[in-house]
Amino acid sequence: MSLDKAKALDIARVLTEALPYIQRFTRKTIVTKLGGSAMKDVALFDSFARDIVLMKLVGMNPIVVHGGGPQIGDLLNRLNIPTQFIDGLRVTDKKTMEVVEMVLGGSINKEIVSSINRSGGSAVGLTGKDGQLIRAKPIQVDSSHLQSESGKVTDISYVGEVEQIDTAILNTILDSHFIPVIAPIGVDSDGNTYNINADLVAGELASVMEAEKLILLTNTEGLLDKKGSLLSGLTVGDVDSLIKDGTITEGMLPKVKCAADAISAGVTSAHILDGRVPHAVLLEIFTSAGVGTLISNINN
Repeated sequence: MSLDKAKALDIARVLTEALPYIQRFTRKTIVTKLGGSAMKDVALFDSFARDIVLMKLVGMNPIVVHGGGPQIGDLLNRLNIPTQFIDGLRVTDKKTMEVVEMVLGGSINKEIVSSINRSGGSAVGLTGKDGQLIRAKPIQVDSSHLQSESGKVTDISYVGEVEQIDTAILNTILDSHFIPVIAPIGVDSDGNTYNINADLVAGELASVMEAEKLILLTNTEGLLDKKGSLLSGLTVGDVDSLIKDGTITEGMLPKVKCAADAISAGVTSAHILDGRVPHAVLLEIFTSAGVGTLISNINN
């Protein structure tokens, strides 16, 4: 069955428009963070997997970092393990950490790897514990103001932050033409396991891997101003101002901070994209307009 001429010309136009971007980003590393909420829509999840495979096939080096908050919460509820959040961080005791590791390092990681492989790619799943990829340490917080439903607390247990990343492991995987899929779990020198915010892991990975782009997929249009309008192009200086005037708050704050930190560390650009848009990653990489919010050191 032959293509309609108009449709064929449209396909040709799209491919030729993508060519400069393919040439520009060949052999470049692009770190993409996929949130657990994005995996609940099968069609969107499958389109993301195809985007990652296409990036690899045209010569880019994609690295995927994933979260899994909703899935962790669901399993904790089924196991009757209470969940507590303080300053946006899930208090992670030993029982909760076992569930976190089971969900992130097990079911979610394997599901993403399987989806990429079904789409024609070659993915390998990792946690930060594998080969001590991510050396972690307890996250530093100001305990003087931490409040929970039961009152003041001073310990959020196995919640960590990145201390060091072993880039040699990732370079070996990329050189072998595999796509790394990384669960944000780290380990310290004593073998203790830590739950780390996936956005922070993605930002640190982008920095140490000298990535061209850091892409954070969210369930919003991007970064919005106080009137609800999309802020499409920002510098790190703009981000600082928006934090100070209260435009950037709550759940968006760690995303924006890790994006700005990555830019300051040498990553060319960071993007906060609406993961509810099919093929949002491809639209950002292969079109001039892009989607969502771009953060860079260049005035846009």
